[in-house]
Amino acid sequence: MIKESLIHQAFEMAAERYAAVGVDVHKALNDMRKISLSLHCWQADDVSGFENQGNSLSGGIQVTGNYPGRARTIDQLRADILKAKSYIPGRHRLNLHEIYGDFQGGKVDRDAVEPKHFESWMQWAKVNDFKLDFNSTSFSHPKSGDLTLANPNDEIRNFWIEHTKRCRLISEEMGKYQNDPCMMNLWIHDGSKEVPASRLRYRRILEQSLDDIYSADYKNIKDCIEAKLFGIGLENYTVGSYDFYLGYGVKKNKIVTLDTGHFHLTESIADKVSSLLLFTPEIMLHVSRPVRWDSDHIVTLTDDLLDLAREIIRCNALDRVHIGLDYFDATINRIGAYVIGSRATQKAFMQALLEPIRLLCQYEDEGKYFERLALQEEAKSLPWGAVWDMFCLQNDVLVGESYINEVERYEKEVTGKR
Repeated sequence: MIKESLIHQAFEMAAERYAAVGVDVHKALNDMRKISLSLHCWQADDVSGFENQGNSLSGGIQVTGNYPGRARTIDQLRADILKAKSYIPGRHRLNLHEIYGDFQGGKVDRDAVEPKHFESWMQWAKVNDFKLDFNSTSFSHPKSGDLTLANPNDEIRNFWIEHTKRCRLISEEMGKYQNDPCMMNLWIHDGSKEVPASRLRYRRILEQSLDDIYSADYKNIKDCIEAKLFGIGLENYTVGSYDFYLGYGVKKNKIVTLDTGHFHLTESIADKVSSLLLFTPEIMLHVSRPVRWDSDHIVTLTDDLLDLAREIIRCNALDRVHIGLDYFDATINRIGAYVIGSRATQKAFMQALLEPIRLLCQYEDEGKYFERLALQEEAKSLPWGAVWDMFCLQNDVLVGESYINEVERYEKEVTGKR
């Protein structure tokens, strides 16, 4: 354990150092308390869910690794999420996929799912200080194939339309129950391994399906539409591309979800934020770490993540950007993966909140570009870590690497015995 007196001492020194460049660390701490991550439930069980239909993972998604201790029941999954939460400072949300319903061991097909299958989740979330977000689930089902909402086959397409409509209704009930809008995210894997005879055909079908799905007006959800570059086995054509959903989002006033793993590796996600804020109501983020492809590696404190966090803060857009996590790694301790990725995301926003933006803007307005670049570089080595440690301390969360031993203990006592 790091001595509390040392944390306070380092913080006071950091506060003085930041004050010299016009940054109020106390304001930064207050702003950090307003940032809630939407933790993704599927890291705890490798995107398996509780449908009990024996379906293998499909839809261009892969989970690598077979580290022991995966959650196999709804109680195990909830316990693991709570354990991870205890090491993540602040108040956060929980993001559920439809396949994580409380089906009581029965089989409920996706066009028959109802709010009652998530009542226990709503109750559990309220007791444990979570707000819930939700996702429809188009993958890992006998009717998934390569096409769902963009499928020319009426029977299959209508099955998925009905599924998504029911997911919106579930989200509405969640939003009502928690008295806070539920972020309802729609992502489908639809695509083709090779270039189809007509790209337009399937995108027109998808547009019509979305119009049908969104025909019902709900007050307690925020609809989000998520694009992707490609999936395994669907490399050449993705119906729901970024261009498609950006156009649909602007036209229909929907929130566009930016998954940091769903773009070309050389694209800047940060550069998209300011444009989306001008033309769409809000932004939903799914933060992951792509390595050569959409590999959904555990989030770490990378330059790309820092750029994204800084851009959001520079746009003064914390009230319009929702931050979710989306990775699934089965090669290491899953609770540890939760904590690493969550804290890395928070650290990026902590650094962004501590950026000397007023002085940087002043230099820019005065045409002092040498001074602007110099300060941007010097700001990288300012003692932000001392402010982060104080944030953890104020939130009664273990500081620094102290959580490692606790995660190991939980593995020895709980997950290692599964």
